[in-house]
Amino acid sequence: AHTSRHAMTAFDVLAEPNRRRILDLLRTSERPVGELVDELDVSQPAVSKHLRILREAGLVEVRADAQRRLYRVRAEPLRAIDDWLAKRGRRLIGWDEILEGGLAPGATVMSWRGEKGGIAAAKAGHDVVMAPEKPTYFDHDQSDDQIVPIRGMNTLTDVYAYEPVPKELSAAEAKHVLGAQGQLWTEYMPDPQRMEYMAWPRLSALSEVLWSPRETRDAANFAQRLETHLERLRILDVNFYRPRR
Repeated sequence: AHTSRHAMTAFDVLAEPNRRRILDLLRTSERPVGELVDELDVSQPAVSKHLRILREAGLVEVRADAQRRLYRVRAEPLRAIDDWLAKRGRRLIGWDEILEGGLAPGATVMSWRGEKGGIAAAKAGHDVVMAPEKPTYFDHDQSDDQIVPIRGMNTLTDVYAYEPVPKELSAAEAKHVLGAQGQLWTEYMPDPQRMEYMAWPRLSALSEVLWSPRETRDAANFAQRLETHLERLRILDVNFYRPRR
């Protein structure tokens, strides 16, 4: 019988939670194996095995002094993943936390903690998808008459007024804004009907914002046309949000 052993990719290496934890612990300082054992709460042979895999993947290096072996992060994991994807004609995309510690060369940023991260990434020449919590998170309430308040407030008016290209960007920098995205996190959604209730009609507003030039948008005209679209949703039995009268 013949068996083949494939080399582990960056994804394989980082899929194991303890390996990611080791990288987090090594990110700010060098550590001996003993300290990693204490903080990971796993057996020393297991930690040693994870360190060996991380070293083989080029993510960790070892430096020996007179008394002990010290391990430290050799390269940012995201850069390794970025390289792996680029070689296969793909691109890395991540939430704006990937800005911390320096962006991988080909990374695209999803700016969710406001627009600051997206602005910084675009100015540095990286593509950006704007997804700020205000106003593109649809798991936030859409009025003060919601059935079950969750957190925050993003009204239909807020969504329609959103401009995904920040004014802080020059014309050349603005070309890096690929668009925007609406988020609907479902940990508080008991069923698909609740998801529909939170998504519509705010998704209609965001859609028009993204496919329409700024100068052609008209909130009053949108509200008038929305009534026709809501009738379509009724016919399709979509459980969209209806303001209380």
